[in-house]
Amino acid sequence: MTGSTPTWDEKHLRLGVKAAGIALWSWHVDTDQLTMDEIGYDLWTVPKGTPVSFEDLSAHIHPADRDRVRVAFHATRGIVGPYEIDFRILVEDDVRWISARGRGDDEGIKARVMYGVFLDVTGRKHAEEANELLAGEMSHRVKNLMAVAGALTSMTSRSAETKEDMARDLTHRLAALGRAHDLIRPVPGQDKDGALLGDLLSLLLVPYDDLGAFSGRIRVSVPRMRIGEGAATALALVIHELATNSVKYGALSAVEGLLDVSSTIKDEEAVIVWTERGGPPVKPPADTSGFGGRLLDRVVNRQLRGTIEYQWQPEGLIATVRVTSERLSA
Repeated sequence: MTGSTPTWDEKHLRLGVKAAGIALWSWHVDTDQLTMDEIGYDLWTVPKGTPVSFEDLSAHIHPADRDRVRVAFHATRGIVGPYEIDFRILVEDDVRWISARGRGDDEGIKARVMYGVFLDVTGRKHAEEANELLAGEMSHRVKNLMAVAGALTSMTSRSAETKEDMARDLTHRLAALGRAHDLIRPVPGQDKDGALLGDLLSLLLVPYDDLGAFSGRIRVSVPRMRIGEGAATALALVIHELATNSVKYGALSAVEGLLDVSSTIKDEEAVIVWTERGGPPVKPPADTSGFGGRLLDRVVNRQLRGTIEYQWQPEGLIATVRVTSERLSA
């Protein structure tokens, strides 16, 4: 934007606006032409100095937001007071969140030109999404823990001969469940050197086994491999979710149910196979878009950068997790 030589106050204002990453724009309400400062051109990745209209910029808006923003933008003149519109734009393979702010009802209009700002609010939107996901995850986990506690109580009652035995065994199981749960949300100051894959899996699964992780109906067979703190936390969440589903619906919900967890490493890829047998007849779920399924996909795909596949065989579920050895040690 051009104009008269700014005073020192205006210079300071411009420096503050630039430091804050605020993009200034003006819109001619008759010609639909937009003028932006350098920050605005950089934000929209448009060649500097190129004449642009709202329709030109709309080509950069995420298709899911485009119609909403187009309608909202042209409706701003009828809005009394300040307005704010948040939307996504596409910058090559990245998605940015932009907030357009100004004042409606032609307030402050001069020579048929209205003014406003663009802000890059990508960081705030990601934080909001993370908070929403965390809230949903915690609600989901609390419900699962209640279901697991009930299943462990039923499991313990089948093998205990006296109420004292049942109280002792159930206390041990719940304590083991608590230790396994700590792996999903590690506390500050804990060991940062990672853990052995076999030890991690055994600790996570011991609450569900009648005789111990290696000698009962749960068998863990994995190569000796150390995994990093980040991967251990993510993998703990995956195993905890699979075990919860198994104790609610799968092999671990039945007295005769068996679980085999094995792993191989080949060509710099670790393959972890979760195999259930002896539980209720298995049918593929009609809806896999529940929070638990989405949580597993998010953790495996985004945090571990791997894949998870399901085989819904009548005799039991087989889940296969593939992660690079490098990622598992991170």
